[in-house]
Order: sequence, then C-alpha cells, then structure tokens
Amino acid sequence: MEVTIGKDSELIKLAQSIRYQVFTLEQQIPTELDFDGLDEESIHALVTEQGEPIATARLTVKEDGSSFMARVAVTETYRGVGVASKVVQALMDHAQNISVESIEIHAHGYLRKYYERFGFEFIKEVEMVGEHQLIEMRHQIVRT
Repeated sequence: MEVTIGKDSELIKLAQSIRYQVFTLEQQIPTELDFDGLDEESIHALVTEQGEPIATARLTVKEDGSSFMARVAVTETYRGVGVASKVVQALMDHAQNISVESIEIHAHGYLRKYYERFGFEFIKEVEMVGEHQLIEMRHQIVRT
C-alpha cells in the first residue's frame, strides 16, 4: 500500500471517484454536499494498492493554523483492515510537519471511539447529513 499526499488535479480526481462511490452511491449522500468547492485548496491523501485507488481523506488548512480533516473514505473491499487508520494517520503526520496547530473533524457519531484513539476529543453533536448524525471533534497538535 502506498500513500500519496498532494494537491494536483489527478490526485483530486482519484479522491473524488472514491468519495462518489462511498458517499453518493453507498451512503446516498447528495453529491452537492460532497463537492463543496474546497477540493482545490485542500491537501489530499490517497491510498493505492497495486496502482488502484482505495482510500482518501482531505485536510483544509486555515490561515490561523487550524485545519479541518474531512472526506475520509475507503472502498468497500478494503474496509476493516486498517486502511482508514493509515490515511488518517498520514494526514495527521503531514499536518504536524507543516506546523498545523489543531485538526477538527465532523465524523459520524458511531466513529467517536475510533477517533479518540488518535487523540481527538469530542466537542458536540453537529449537523445531520442525510440520515447520518455528525459529531465535532478536535485534536490539538502538541509540539515537542
């Protein structure tokens, strides 16, 4: 498995194809909610297996040093084997390397304990997306 981090248009297209499969087709989240106009300004992580795109996530960095991780998606065949953790950790490591101070996420409520293992703290319940209750969580990056 290989993880690529970047902002180029080809990487973004591959990330969007994974998200379309997972969010639009499987979770029935309207495409316009996924394609929010932030892809070009965000940093994307893409996991490939033998050249095939299998997982993605993106990090949008703000001028104040905070950031927002979103659009974590893994194709069905590769779920449950640690691929999501690989893509999340890759973006967290990248955020630390570029001096980001905090990472916020809006995750499905059932993923609370999963993200707590990465050091995210629950803040509050936020919006419903389709039939999915999202929660706000934040990870404060500690400088050593």
